[in-house]
Amino acid sequence: MASLTLPKHTLPSLLPTQTLSPRHSLFSHNLPIISNSSQSQFYGLKVSYSSSLSIPSSSSSVKGSIFAKVNKGTAPPSFTLKDQDGKNVSLSNFKGKPTVVYFYPADESPGCTKQACAFRDSYEKFKKAGAQVVGISGDDPSSHKAFAKKFRLPYTLLSDEGNKVRKDWGVPSDLFGTLPGRETYVLDKNGVVQLIYNNQFQPEKHIDETLKLLQSL
Repeated sequence: MASLTLPKHTLPSLLPTQTLSPRHSLFSHNLPIISNSSQSQFYGLKVSYSSSLSIPSSSSSVKGSIFAKVNKGTAPPSFTLKDQDGKNVSLSNFKGKPTVVYFYPADESPGCTKQACAFRDSYEKFKKAGAQVVGISGDDPSSHKAFAKKFRLPYTLLSDEGNKVRKDWGVPSDLFGTLPGRETYVLDKNGVVQLIYNNQFQPEKHIDETLKLLQSL
């Protein structure tokens, strides 16, 4: 029987190259994602998995994946979420100025911390471009408050507990739906999306791409 080889570039730096029998699922206990434990660390984010979880054999999309609902040139669904101080903040509060809304997996994880600090370090450039910055994850307000204080983040962090807004906006997940995606949207002063940028593995690229667009407006 022929075997299947997982390409090295499929999941960069996460999975070793393995030869798999078609009878085995990717998440079988014979092939750990990162370690032999039931919880693995990816970019500082705990990922739980079960030996019973498998990839569908059909050509249909992987269960749990979320596909883009918000497109360039459209206005995204409105929301009201709590910020790091526990205050309700609505998307409409940001109208009148260009707004960068970035969804990230979790507070304190290495990739997300690097991204948050890069936004912090370029915050004056965003202000000069007349833009506002808003970060959104599923962490609660107290986690956001500690995260913002620890790294001196000067912008708003919103708590999307239950990931309702993430789902409403259609932010794609990574690692077969196990990891919340990292996606950035640039809205113009009228609240219309002008850029959608997704890159899980190069968090600082989000800042570069959004600044390029804002400085061209």
